[in-house]
Amino acid sequence: MSASDQETPRRTAEALPPLWTGNYLKVWTANFMMYFSFMLLMPLLPLYLSDTFQVDKHVIGLVLSGYTITALLIRPFSGFLVDSFPRKTVLLACYFLFFALFAGYLAAGTLLLFTVVRTLHGAPFGAATVSNSTVAIDVSDPARRAEGIGYYGLSNNLAMALAPTTAVWLYGITQNYRMLFLTALICAAVGFAIDCTLRLPQRQLLRPARKIALDRFFLLAGWREGITLGCFSFAYGILSTYLAIYGKEELDITGGTGLFFMILAIGLMTSRIVGGRALRKGLVVRNASAGVLISLCGYLLFAAVHSPVGYYGAALIIGLGNGHMYPAFQTMFINLAPNSQRGTANSTLLTSWDIGLGIGVLLGGSLAEFFGYHTAFWMAWMVHLAGVALFFACTRRHFVRHRLR
Repeated sequence: MSASDQETPRRTAEALPPLWTGNYLKVWTANFMMYFSFMLLMPLLPLYLSDTFQVDKHVIGLVLSGYTITALLIRPFSGFLVDSFPRKTVLLACYFLFFALFAGYLAAGTLLLFTVVRTLHGAPFGAATVSNSTVAIDVSDPARRAEGIGYYGLSNNLAMALAPTTAVWLYGITQNYRMLFLTALICAAVGFAIDCTLRLPQRQLLRPARKIALDRFFLLAGWREGITLGCFSFAYGILSTYLAIYGKEELDITGGTGLFFMILAIGLMTSRIVGGRALRKGLVVRNASAGVLISLCGYLLFAAVHSPVGYYGAALIIGLGNGHMYPAFQTMFINLAPNSQRGTANSTLLTSWDIGLGIGVLLGGSLAEFFGYHTAFWMAWMVHLAGVALFFACTRRHFVRHRLR
């Protein structure tokens, strides 16, 4: 064997630096705790509002949409902040407020107070998700950044699998919503403590221009991608918010919400692991194309088949689709932005998702109240179909033409 042949494996190893470094593991775990605490409440909040305050579906949609609206409003500014100030400082400030506001749920004894707390809680959540994901990109080696984005999302998916199941189990044992709020508070505090131990290298801060332009808050190069992603999140907003009540009232599935999210997360994790290798090879458009089409089939199954088979089968298919789609779209946003605007790219991605999600939650409540759940779920499928059409008509070609790396 020649000397050059002996060096080939070593060069290959050097070409793939480690991904799971100490800092990456910390931001990954902190993100898991953030989403675990968030998802712990998500599936049971509609039931909590109905049982505790005796409100209808339309009011539930209004109350829950406040969280998304404040997250949406803060995210463009949080992208600017993480690009302009020390990222760890911004991250810790946002994460602290996120975990501290869980105490507000324990203190809220009226619908008005609960609505105020829930609405305020969206702001630090929106800022913390932008900050933490931007730090995750910073601590990933450029050679494995696209792959790192995909695996970072596994923390969300694992939280999605475990938290709803844990919530249903915990509530089934205690029959006490306050125990859920307390558990979420503790989990968020653990995530904050983990982020406190991060050691990030110094970086040159972006000096703000004399005039603050729109592109400091929104990645203008990604507006097509943003509109497309908003169509997909609209569908998910309707589905995830009214899933528990629909299953209970029409399918007699009282404890199936946790299982639905677990199956969804299994699909997400499976496709992220498979898709992570493809992203490392630069197959971003292929991953996104497969994801949006697979998800479309899942929403069709959920809307058309009103049985446990359609209910749980859709969970797996949507999970497989979104697991390909979301990390591919995040990579598209990052690749459309210069390095100095990573925070802005992340905030644009999440803002686009939140816009669609918030409209879906709000409009879905009205559709479910006046026309029934089936109309709401068919609307989700049609808007997702519009997003697929937009993606293949112009979004993917725009990305290929304007990507920076």
